[in-house]
Amino acid sequence: MMNKSILSALGALAIFVLCSGFAPGVFTDPNASTVTGEIGIKGVGPMMGGLVFFYHAESGPPPSATKYWLVPAYSFKLDQNSRFTAKLPEGTYYMGAIERSSGEALGPPAEGDYFFISSDKKGNPKMLTVWKNSVINLGLINEAEKFSRASLAKKGITSVEGTIRDEEGKPVKGMAVYAYATPEMLEKPLFVSDPSDQDGKYVLRVNRGGKYYLMARVGYGGGPLSPEELAGVYKDGKPVSIKTGENRKGIHISVFKIIMSGHSHHF
Repeated sequence: MMNKSILSALGALAIFVLCSGFAPGVFTDPNASTVTGEIGIKGVGPMMGGLVFFYHAESGPPPSATKYWLVPAYSFKLDQNSRFTAKLPEGTYYMGAIERSSGEALGPPAEGDYFFISSDKKGNPKMLTVWKNSVINLGLINEAEKFSRASLAKKGITSVEGTIRDEEGKPVKGMAVYAYATPEMLEKPLFVSDPSDQDGKYVLRVNRGGKYYLMARVGYGGGPLSPEELAGVYKDGKPVSIKTGENRKGIHISVFKIIMSGHSHHF
């Protein structure tokens, strides 16, 4: 029998996967702004079968292609002409896009994916401000390049790492670890890890030190929980404390099968 903190965290997980803007094209509002454009790959041509995503500038640090992975606020599929139409609430955003070699839609870029975060000539992420009921055409954005893990920053990184194991103690591959700012974990997560490897190892990079609440689940796609899906939180929902520039190791997470029964979640 799980205690209240884990059950509360699982309730948060259900809310996250059902409501997350990480899933493509979820925002609908009669006062929404419309942002359109076309995405290209440098030296290749149109980005086909990709996804464009937007981050709230007010809700966290700017996105980074080399230091950490933020969870987008909204994402939208490109059409067959590499164009997108995004419906967004009024606000200020950063944007980027990805075309995956694996065919999967969401999550951090993998080796060989075409990826970019829209940046100025100095390499700083560009801000995009939209107003209620506005229509903005960004034209052709020809910034995507092939992603290489060799480009990831190695110095000055703040990160948490550990292993993910099931209830039998076996390592679990392909799990994503999300970092939240509050113990309730009801808001959108701030950061997300690369998928755990065959040994269950994950590395979660964040922008600075602080307290983070960690939750692990399978993949990045959102949507309803699958029957007997694996999920779990770190240490019954206790925070991980880390200093800026620290690589904190040994932060292990146990995951369990979730059995869906009505609106409850059982282990």
